[in-house]
Amino acid sequence: MSLFKAYLALFRVSNLPTVWSNVLAAFLVSGETFSWIVAALLIMAMSLFYSAGMVLNDICDVEFDAVQKKSRPLSSGIITLLGAKMVLTLLFILGFAILLFLPNPLLAVVAGIVLFGLIVFYDKYHKGNPTSVFLMAGCRLMVYMVVATAVSGTVNKVVLTVALCQFAYIIFLSCVARYENAWQHTISFPLIPLLLAAICLVDGLSVSLALKSPIWFVGGFAGFTMTLAAQKYVRGD
Repeated sequence: MSLFKAYLALFRVSNLPTVWSNVLAAFLVSGETFSWIVAALLIMAMSLFYSAGMVLNDICDVEFDAVQKKSRPLSSGIITLLGAKMVLTLLFILGFAILLFLPNPLLAVVAGIVLFGLIVFYDKYHKGNPTSVFLMAGCRLMVYMVVATAVSGTVNKVVLTVALCQFAYIIFLSCVARYENAWQHTISFPLIPLLLAAICLVDGLSVSLALKSPIWFVGGFAGFTMTLAAQKYVRGD
């Protein structure tokens, strides 16, 4: 594995379309006039937060991965622990910096701090923690909260409903992931990558129902396809 591809794997870049769909879903149902410039800033910020969370996850799990998942960038030694920590810091700093350029920067940063806290708490305490599925789902839910507060200064009922749909789906996905190894003898295809990509479908369906327009499900399907295509190059789990 090249160093470049190792960093792509460390960041789980193949899953980023699912973050982009979260951002777009929250923005579309926020009630505010859509702006591609603002959407692009939010996509960049949330992508940085997500990638930082993945880096921190591997840093916290480095001893476990050295035994169970030796092919990962840190456990294989392709990326050093120091290098990962430096990148982690940079990702979070850049993510918070972008939030300062949004329509409601103070609220965006406050919501970003909550998201940051959930990411750190999940990554540090998810092993052997039965409540970690709720923490992971909470991280995704906070993406919607950051977007909504950043663009409108509040979280309306539709945003909350769409966010809770994704919250429930992430809990389902996380529970399935816990038993993936036990099902490997009965399921012949990679289930978790498929379920990860389907995050986009959940967003597409939720927005389509909320806005009463099936076109948004097409967008969700596009994100689903994009995620699956990216997973062929970089693993997302």
